[in-house]
Amino acid sequence: MKIAPSILSADFANLARDVQIVEKGGADYLHIDIMDGQFVPNITFGPGMVAALRPVTKLVLDCHLMVTEPERFVTQFAQAGADILTLHVESTPHIHRALQLVKAAGIKASVVLNPGTPLEQIKPVLPLVDQVLVMTVNPGFGGQKFLPAMLGKVKRLDQLRQTNDYHFEIEVDGGVSDQTVQSCAQAGADVFVAGSYVYGAADPAKQIQTLRNLAAVHD
Repeated sequence: MKIAPSILSADFANLARDVQIVEKGGADYLHIDIMDGQFVPNITFGPGMVAALRPVTKLVLDCHLMVTEPERFVTQFAQAGADILTLHVESTPHIHRALQLVKAAGIKASVVLNPGTPLEQIKPVLPLVDQVLVMTVNPGFGGQKFLPAMLGKVKRLDQLRQTNDYHFEIEVDGGVSDQTVQSCAQAGADVFVAGSYVYGAADPAKQIQTLRNLAAVHD
């Protein structure tokens, strides 16, 4: 069970400080939302931000590419220091090839599903990936309300993992808080992305520990 604070909710003017706060507070991953203004209606970071963060933290850099044709950027993010690259099945007609490129770059490959995308669309790549991200909000902006209907998708994914002896982690992203983390863990999630719940509090470390304790009830 891993906690992955999202820097989308951090203070961009003090990003290195905010990254180090969650690292000292016990975070496992740092979730970096890469948005291009086309695949989602927002623009955030690029490979340069990942390269800038790499020297200031030892956390796993979990880079979520909400961009069209993500295969164009695999090499850049790998060279910048990404540890995990998460690609949307909806963002490319060649998701298997794109994930192969990630693996060939020597980093972990992850595939992600939007709320409106059926699980069946990623079944062919499940043997290939190290992680599957189930979006529990529609991507593009932080601070959205958790969609409980996505828990069924997490449960089915966990069942597929057990039945086929797959070894990917299941990550959830969107609206994760002390009110939702237990149900996510119970459904089978292993990695919990939390942005505003962590960074919107006076004590981010306390929030991380609260999530960890609640998730561990069903670990």
